[in-house]
This record gives sequence, structure tokens and C-alpha cells, in this order.
Amino acid sequence: MIYERRLKIKAWAEEDRPREKFASKGKNVLSDAELLAILIGSGNRKESAVDLSKRILASVSNNLNELGKAELPSLMEFNGIGEAKAITIAAALELGRRRKTAEGIKRAKISSSDTAFDQIEAELSDLKHEEFWILLLNQQNQVIEKKAISSGGVSSTIADAKLIFKPALEKLASSLILCHNHPSGNLKPSPADISLTKKLIEAGKTLDVNVLDHLIVANNKYFSFADEGLM
Repeated sequence: MIYERRLKIKAWAEEDRPREKFASKGKNVLSDAELLAILIGSGNRKESAVDLSKRILASVSNNLNELGKAELPSLMEFNGIGEAKAITIAAALELGRRRKTAEGIKRAKISSSDTAFDQIEAELSDLKHEEFWILLLNQQNQVIEKKAISSGGVSSTIADAKLIFKPALEKLASSLILCHNHPSGNLKPSPADISLTKKLIEAGKTLDVNVLDHLIVANNKYFSFADEGLM
């Protein structure tokens, strides 16, 4: 009588191993069982990590939402799943749930200088020193991220074009809004403010990132370059 010998994952062809497959072909080509196998790392004496993962998934009719509801003791009923692996599975599924919730949060849309000011007022209004921030926007003018670029003294701060456009490119932003404060309370832009804005508008054109506005914030009020025709 011939017995089939179960091969461990390490004995599989490299392109079939879940981790190697993930690295070489990307996450989208992996099955749920293969992704789960990466989490648990190893199976038991009779099953590979993938086979064990298939059995775990089968117990919840291959429904990841149901697996996310599973309590630790029920996961630990599977041979090869101890407390550490059960917690790893539960933690990964909880992260997935939180990501889904975060994606459902509506991003603020910038439709005017007022709405831009609403987004940055809390960060800049009460400071006793200058800070330079940017609002990164997607194609729908929704805020992707608010990012501090630099912090300076009572009358100036450094606004380096490289520091400004680096996060915009990393986040694939379609446009951005420049923001900085004047601790003196004077909303009037300085010649340096105007020169910098023109320089950054031109740099943005080269990088295909539109500079939509530049807000100067002081005493809970603001000056908009776009509103004043300075863009």
C-alpha cells in the first residue's frame, strides 16, 4: 500500500509558497487561505499552514466576516493554533474592520477659502511662532492629509519647495493649498510671501500638482491669495 506523504510548505516550489508568492506576484493573487497561512506561519504535524487555514475558513463557510467574529477559544480548538496565533488572526481581522470603517469616513471637501480655513484654523490660529502647513487634495478637492512642513521663529519659517512637494508626490495629490500663520496678527502678505507663492505655483506646474491657494492665518482670520487675485 502506497501512502502519500504530505509536503511541508518549504518543500513546495518557491513560486507556490505564500510568502514568496506575495513578494513576487503581489497580494492580489493569493487566496484567503494563503493570506491566513502567512499569518499563522506554520501548521501542525498533519497539515501545512495552508491546509490548516483552509480548514479554519471552511468552519465559517469561507466567510471572513464570520471569522472576524470568532472568539479566541474557538480558534484555539484547531490543532496548531495556540493563543499567540489565535490573537494574530483576530488582530489582523480587526485591522481589516478598522480600515473598512476608516474608508467610510467622508473626507472634507475644499470648495472655497472658507472651507480651507476651517481645515487649518485649529493648527495655526493661536501659535506664537510661525509654522508652514499644506493641505493635500485629491482630484475631487477632498483633503487627503494636513501636513506640517516647518516651524520657525516669531517672524519667519522655512518653506522649502522640496519639503512641500515630496509628500504631495508620495500621496499622489492632485493639488495642494499652502498655509502659514503670522503671529504678529498682520494678515497682509510680505514680499517674501508673494515671491514664495509664485515660485511654488511654477514648481507645481512642472510636477503636475496645482497650487490652488495660499492662506495666511492670524487671530482666527485669514488672507486668501486666490480670493485677492494673487494666484
